[in-house]
Amino acid sequence: MDSNAVKQNVRAAYGKIAQQQTGCGCGTPTADTTEFAVALGYAEAELNTIPAEANLGLSCGNPTDLAQLKPGEIVLDLGSGAGFDCFIAATKVGATGKAIGVDMTPEMIAKATENAQKSNVQNVEFRLGEIENLPVADETVDVVISNCVINLSPDKPKVFQEIYRVLKPNGRIAISDTALKQQLSESVRQDIAAYVGCVAGALLVDEYQKIVETAGFQNVKVTVRQAFSCCGDAETKDPIGQAIVAASGVNATWQNDVVSVYVEGNKA
Repeated sequence: MDSNAVKQNVRAAYGKIAQQQTGCGCGTPTADTTEFAVALGYAEAELNTIPAEANLGLSCGNPTDLAQLKPGEIVLDLGSGAGFDCFIAATKVGATGKAIGVDMTPEMIAKATENAQKSNVQNVEFRLGEIENLPVADETVDVVISNCVINLSPDKPKVFQEIYRVLKPNGRIAISDTALKQQLSESVRQDIAAYVGCVAGALLVDEYQKIVETAGFQNVKVTVRQAFSCCGDAETKDPIGQAIVAASGVNATWQNDVVSVYVEGNKA
């Protein structure tokens, strides 16, 4: 797919999700976003401490738990959406730390900023930008997290080069994403709805690890967790899910090959 077209379609789709507070995209096939987050490993108690409007159900894991965040750390969230993981990270790093969210969708940045202002959260900041060209200075971040977003990038090697650039020495990554056990059919790979739904842009697990290692990271570990919960089922009323079903068929076998993964590593 043309990279500019991919970005335009992704930006448009997630802009609508931000405005409508609905739509599965890369995320929950159910309407209850709190229930879905708990199933992914978030504690209900921590969900109660953040703005409810920040949880759009666009997750495939819990990178804030994987990162083992510490007070005083600077955390960067790639594809921060309405601020869900940023707000959780902010509670973990405390007043002496900071959570920075980067998202390429203006509607998401506006929503996240509004959520921060309404809840008077002081140690978060949201910046408009692309994850392939991060609006972040060199070696200023302790931890980079991301939740079901990097698969959406048409230039994943550049994303990890940028991550490496902004991390401090000994900085680390804690990423939740989708990946593939085996390659998808051409019809699914070329379907823009499947791309927006975090399916068509996913990497093979081994390829994912190689890209992270090539960027310079050490101790890289890609852990397959579970099948990815996609909205592309026969009964879905979500337009993204309906488009995926139309392109791939109700009984598509690809759903067994798309998995959620945790990606870890550190900068020397």
